[in-house]
Amino acid sequence: MSAHLSRASKRVRLSHRAPWVCQNCQRSFASSTRWQIERTAEEKKAEERTTHFGFDTVAESLKASKVASVFSSVASSYDTMNDLMSLGIHRLWKDHFVRGLNPGIRPSSASSGQGQRILDIAGGTGDIALRMLEHATRVNRDTTAHVTVSDINPEMLAEGRKRLSQTPYAAAGRIDFLEANAEDLSAIPDASIDLYTVAFGIRNFTHKDVALKEAYRVLKPGGVFACLEFAPNLGNPLFNAVYKRWSFSAIPLIGQLVASDRDSYQYLVESIERFPKQSDFAGMIQEAGFVVPGARGEGLEGGWEDLSLGIAAIHKGVKPVK
Repeated sequence: MSAHLSRASKRVRLSHRAPWVCQNCQRSFASSTRWQIERTAEEKKAEERTTHFGFDTVAESLKASKVASVFSSVASSYDTMNDLMSLGIHRLWKDHFVRGLNPGIRPSSASSGQGQRILDIAGGTGDIALRMLEHATRVNRDTTAHVTVSDINPEMLAEGRKRLSQTPYAAAGRIDFLEANAEDLSAIPDASIDLYTVAFGIRNFTHKDVALKEAYRVLKPGGVFACLEFAPNLGNPLFNAVYKRWSFSAIPLIGQLVASDRDSYQYLVESIERFPKQSDFAGMIQEAGFVVPGARGEGLEGGWEDLSLGIAAIHKGVKPVK
């Protein structure tokens, strides 16, 4: 009896010391373990990537929320903010921007009953969208042109809805609103937009190159990307020095006095300083696949339009017709 127990216990001990596992399972487990390690390393690397938020350096994952906080704070006084930052000239710039794009399709030249489809990015308050619809309707007599106002910030979109809800364009269904990140416009189908506009917004994007690629994707062949944005430097050194002094000294102070919000206005001034200069941004537009109208040579000179001595600039890109 004891001999039988001894042999049985030996078999049990042997089975614990040498469990059988198939080689395929071992390879699968090892591969899975390596994948988990690599995935964790990639996530850690992503967390460590940084970008600028004004003059501060922050984790990329935090910038969007920080920008959202700024625009939530200034949403109700956004036009006042632009008045302060441009000395009121932004209204003239916007009028010029829209006239140059000439939105709308005249009925006599339209090939179908469908009007122009316009996507206004970072257009929460509806300022550009309203100008687009008024120009299309009054100048080009296009009563079917449609604008989608897209913004990442719900407070900004709320301002736009409130502002435009009383217009005939809202009643006619010619305007709608989309809460979305410009770097991920998955709600917009490929090649479905005639005109993509962004005014005073693209400098706040974390990955401007990604946003430009999304603009290229959603535009139809022959469609136009158009951007109105503050520029970091004026062409004239003397005027540039005066403007810098005004921007960094007066604007945050006025923001504190008018809106009790110095920090948001300080960021907005700094964000202009960190935006690429005109030639560099024109290069980014070209790298995204667009043809830059008016560009001459490798430096893309002439590929943009300076406004008010270069306080702001208009950039355009055309999606090639293949």
